[in-house]
Amino acid sequence: MTANGLLQICGYLGVLLALAKPLGRYMAAVYEGRSATVRVLASVERFIYRITGIDPEAEMRWTGYASAFLVFNLLGVLAVYALQRCQGFLPLNPQGLPAVAPDSAFNTAISFATNTNWQGYGGETTLSHLTQMLGLTVQNFVSAASGMAVLVALIRGFVRRNADTLGNFWVDLTRSILHILLPLSFLLALLLIGQGVVQTFEPYRNVTLVEATGYDRPKQDDGGHPLVDADGNPVTGHVTVSEQTLALGPAASQVAIKQLGTNGGGFFSVNSAHPFENPTPFSNFLEMLAILVISGALCHTFGVMVGDTRQGWVILAAMTLIFVPLLFVTVLCEQGGNPAFAALGVDPAGGNMEGKETRFGIVNSALWATATTAASNGSVNAMHDSFTPLGGLVPMWLMQLGEVVFGGVGSGLYGMLVFAIVAVFVAGLMIGRTPEYLGKKIEAYEMKMAAIVILVPPLMVLGGTAVAVMLDAGKSSVFNPGAHGFSEILYAFSSAGNNNGSAFAGLAANTPFYNLMLGLAMWFSRYWLAVPVLAIAGALAAKNYVPPGAGTLPTHTPMFVGLLVGVVIIVGALTFIPALALGPIVEHLMMIGAR
Repeated sequence: MTANGLLQICGYLGVLLALAKPLGRYMAAVYEGRSATVRVLASVERFIYRITGIDPEAEMRWTGYASAFLVFNLLGVLAVYALQRCQGFLPLNPQGLPAVAPDSAFNTAISFATNTNWQGYGGETTLSHLTQMLGLTVQNFVSAASGMAVLVALIRGFVRRNADTLGNFWVDLTRSILHILLPLSFLLALLLIGQGVVQTFEPYRNVTLVEATGYDRPKQDDGGHPLVDADGNPVTGHVTVSEQTLALGPAASQVAIKQLGTNGGGFFSVNSAHPFENPTPFSNFLEMLAILVISGALCHTFGVMVGDTRQGWVILAAMTLIFVPLLFVTVLCEQGGNPAFAALGVDPAGGNMEGKETRFGIVNSALWATATTAASNGSVNAMHDSFTPLGGLVPMWLMQLGEVVFGGVGSGLYGMLVFAIVAVFVAGLMIGRTPEYLGKKIEAYEMKMAAIVILVPPLMVLGGTAVAVMLDAGKSSVFNPGAHGFSEILYAFSSAGNNNGSAFAGLAANTPFYNLMLGLAMWFSRYWLAVPVLAIAGALAAKNYVPPGAGTLPTHTPMFVGLLVGVVIIVGALTFIPALALGPIVEHLMMIGAR
């Protein structure tokens, strides 16, 4: 690795970790009602509660909190589906785009409501400006805020004693949007517009090329059938192209929240590799920072709210200790190149630049790929399908770990806290004492709920992959036979089953089979995790505080960091290594065998 590449990585990590404390403390103040913005915008909050009929003082049991969460998200699914199906006769559709197909609309509606943002379509050729803004951008805000609300409820479960309520979902949702996501998104959108990200309602624009280009196109008869000559060969005609259509739209506002809310849905088909979404190295840095900044800062929010900031730093340290080594593996694999290049007359020492933008290079492409799959973000600035086998394995495995290494806003931290509960349970078994975490006894009920949280994503990923490779409907979308084709299917279900949204992109996934299967995987992996987490929160809130004793495992020490990291990695390794061996690992062996 060059000194320049190392400096870029260190600079990124330095800024990210430096922002964790101030932003984390601010978010804690928001949720506890101590923030200056809460006081300044109190009248705005009251107006929102009044027109929606919400009583902000009414506390909810965990069942009521979960019901509000589920109903609100279901309404989001229905709204996005309806917008897609009706966009052909709705306003703000300058290109006159028709209604989206039912299976694709179903998949997209679930995708954005669950904070996954998997996209089987090309944004600029499928969705109108209205659908992008009122449907997708709105869901980017509310799906992220929903995850943050569930996290806050879990934190209150640790803090409260002998209580049967966890707060008010509607208040937590409103404050997440109004005081955190909206101001940060507004600031980031302005910065991105300054870098050249488009923000306009104008229709697409035709521009004259600096240099005309030409190609041979097969001719067709009046019925649309290809013409052939006497020998059966296609008849072609030379076509000269002197114009290009530039897709435009309100992209900057959507790009800002897609990164900050760990959503990832691209306004354009190639996502943040598109120069209108991510035009410069500085915009690239801002967007990469936005992907992880809230998730990292929420660790400090957790520490502040439980009254022991060391607990938050321990969680952040565990996340960072997993993230950084895997980042370097990805960078080194991509810089190592592919030995098969030598047969094509290309020096492998130049690294693997296939599928990467030259304005970003290998280091920033690998850094983005690692960050976006550590978070449940899913945006890309390079095509993961073109990564080396081990370079592509790391993003895939980061998702398979449950996206708890930073993870989605809210969902990443509550997933890691579930692993922390499992870690103290394992430690309790070793010392023969009832495990405790933050003064709350961890008993059979909490472990059952934790088991659901840990087991549902692997079931969706491995079960869905198995079904896809057995059925013709799944295999017919694979254009790369062998190990790489299996990797593409495994990656798709890993992405959907862990609410990420990125793809290897070599799989034709916009089919009824994949739209249905991946939609169900996203649905179950979001709500079959969030509801058990709320159940854990309710059980913990009802318990009394247990003072630490001589046998209590300290959870603020380096030893606990190591234990937590070990539990996360071992669970991920035992679950997914056999599947990875059939895909990227065997593909790597095939690659080095080509030397």
